Amino acid sequence: MAGLPDLTGRPDLTGRVAFVAGASRGIGAAIAHHLARAGASVAVAARTLEEGQSRLPGSATSVAHAITEEGGHAVPVHCDVTDEGSVEEAVGSVAERFQRLDIVVCNAGITWLASIADTPLKRWDLVLRVNLTGTFLVTRSALPHLLAEPAGGSLIAITTTGVAMADLGANAYWVAKAAVERLYRGLATELEPSGVAVNCLAPAGVVLTEGWQATGGAAGIEVPAEMVEDVSVIGQAAVILAAQDAGGLTGGVHLSTDLVTPPDRELHR
Repeated sequence: MAGLPDLTGRPDLTGRVAFVAGASRGIGAAIAHHLARAGASVAVAARTLEEGQSRLPGSATSVAHAITEEGGHAVPVHCDVTDEGSVEEAVGSVAERFQRLDIVVCNAGITWLASIADTPLKRWDLVLRVNLTGTFLVTRSALPHLLAEPAGGSLIAITTTGVAMADLGANAYWVAKAAVERLYRGLATELEPSGVAVNCLAPAGVVLTEGWQATGGAAGIEVPAEMVEDVSVIGQAAVILAAQDAGGLTGGVHLSTDLVTPPDRELHR
């Protein structure tokens, strides 16, 4: 890795195209908003294309509409990360529409925090298929387009600090995210000659998204106030990683708060 880039300013992503998988709500929606505010054209990709298609609020269409209302450029895209054909169609349609693809964020995920003894095989398979195989499929589909850009591009996978917390036991979600981190560390080495940056990004605290409320919150897990992270912080951190290439930050697992300086945290979500 070359010398560290200057992280003190807000990157300008004007002219770049971003594909954010799992962007119908929560962290993915925040990242889509912040990429658009930095100037990128954003494909808001999610399995939930319209409101009412999920028991949770939010959809790719509503997020894209909100970005457009802010003055940004965004389009909704249907993408089921567990379906190879759906992923290839989604990524391919975005690259064809904009004639390029520069930034890919793999955020689609499903949480399961039960112990291994209390995890049915069906749930184990689903968590790995969404979190790990979904990241693989989106990444693989995007690679030809990223490699076609002379200036390189940026791949970002959203993980979790839970990967390192072995003292809290094991669950399918942390296992899947640990595998994603290994996937991206190795991929960074593979892609370094190409100029494409490959990084993982984890919130330093707990982001109380709709998904969290439906899993951890519903399970009665109380999060101390000092551990709660505003979703805007990881959105800002994603913009910083989106601006990287293999000559800057690559091959790392970054905490959101390590990338975002205090003045940046004044930005609205």
